[in-house]
Amino acid sequence: MSTPLRLALMVSDTPQAQAAAQALGSEHDWVSLAEAEAVVVVGGDGYMLHVLHMMLDSGRVIPAYGLNLGTVGFMMNKIRSTRPIGQRVARATRIAISPLEMTATTCSGEIHRAYAINEVSLLRETRQTANLEIAVNGKVRMASLACDGILLATPAGSTAYNLSANGPILPMGSAMLALTPISPFRPRRWKGAILPESSEVVFRVRDPAKRPVAAVADQKEVRDIAEVRIVAERAHKLTLMFDRASSLDERIFAEQFQV
Repeated sequence: MSTPLRLALMVSDTPQAQAAAQALGSEHDWVSLAEAEAVVVVGGDGYMLHVLHMMLDSGRVIPAYGLNLGTVGFMMNKIRSTRPIGQRVARATRIAISPLEMTATTCSGEIHRAYAINEVSLLRETRQTANLEIAVNGKVRMASLACDGILLATPAGSTAYNLSANGPILPMGSAMLALTPISPFRPRRWKGAILPESSEVVFRVRDPAKRPVAAVADQKEVRDIAEVRIVAERAHKLTLMFDRASSLDERIFAEQFQV
């Protein structure tokens, strides 16, 4: 008989998640996050992102299995099941995700680094449109984009903000990134690009004093930026776990046929 996985339990502070955690308490011999081989995350997509970022910041990343008590739950599993939680996690399908690493330089010269699991987005701070230069792998591909903003999304994040901005859905394992403008004004017809995951993308803000721009890596915002560099951080892959009947691959595939 195989040894049960050492599991940690992380729970959102919502009443629903706290109540579900009480029911789970007797299902497994839980251990601390430092001792665990995998973590069960109870909450919504936002709380899952919080836990994944916490692990990235700590330098110790273990697989995460989510139980949905949020609104969308795209990164989560259904809360109800006849199987004990230990069996569900042991049987789960694993999906590897490469986060994006953002290096943002402000107009005052400060440097901020952050990871993004879904996307890095640049957004105008005032009523003035942003004016951005876009370079890929050291070559300027667009000298001037007037827009409300722009984002670079991973496959896992391609069905989130990227999809709302009319960006493409990327299959897991495609090793591609979606570069999607937000309300482009000039050139108006530019729809964005699909880039290899190995690309280095650099955004430079033109006239930042008149047209200030903020950069957001998932939940971390940096204001008044001059330049943002983004690369896929493949040395710090994250692992999400899904019940076999409802993997992230299947969810992304199904999203492409929504009407």
